[in-house]
Amino acid sequence: MLEINNISKQFGGVKALHDVSFALREGEFLGLIGPNGSGKTTLFNVISGMYKPNSGTITFDGHTISGLMASKICHAGIARTFQIPKPIMDISVLENVMLGSIFGKEKNSAHYHCSLKEAQDAALKLIEFVGLNVDPYSYPKELTAGDLRRLELVRALATQPKILLADEVLSGLNHEELDDAAKVLQRVRDEMKITIIWVEHIMGVLMNLVDRVVVLSYGKMIADGTPQEISTNQEVIDAYLGED
Repeated sequence: MLEINNISKQFGGVKALHDVSFALREGEFLGLIGPNGSGKTTLFNVISGMYKPNSGTITFDGHTISGLMASKICHAGIARTFQIPKPIMDISVLENVMLGSIFGKEKNSAHYHCSLKEAQDAALKLIEFVGLNVDPYSYPKELTAGDLRRLELVRALATQPKILLADEVLSGLNHEELDDAAKVLQRVRDEMKITIIWVEHIMGVLMNLVDRVVVLSYGKMIADGTPQEISTNQEVIDAYLGED
């Protein structure tokens, strides 16, 4: 479904990614882990079109997308969340989500043409789906940190993606919110049939949910395997996980 082929990204003299390669299967729930500065968010930025790679290619559903504008990649069916939520602050929660419903698909897609009423109905269903229990006509500045995380997620889901790049969606949440958010991600994969790549530092939660884990360290991929294989990989333990 998605193929990352020898992707490298350099900022001045700093190599953020070094020949990273792996494939993502349709329906898979993939964890992407590594220490701070290992290149995880940079890779998300390259996949989603925020950065152009210095070398390598990315193919999605058989088409090369590396180097395309972010809007084109979103239209093709790849959505992402950000570590720091980025809602539009001067419109309501509902309107934030509706924008994804209206503009998330390519113009020639059958899903693109929808009325404002259809976009509103779709947005309200998604808001309920992720458990964003707030007044939909409230504004992002009125939300808690946990609710802003949920809004970030629902805005991405509103674009009707085939692949979701989820960047630390559990960051800053309390224990109850952690469990709820993890369950939502599981439902996104199981019920919405969306393939997920999930960057997360909370290993106890991630390892219990994902099918496979890719590990980055200093911009290089050092491991790719099941959670059990990764948790016992000595190179990964030395680079990131630490002792049991």
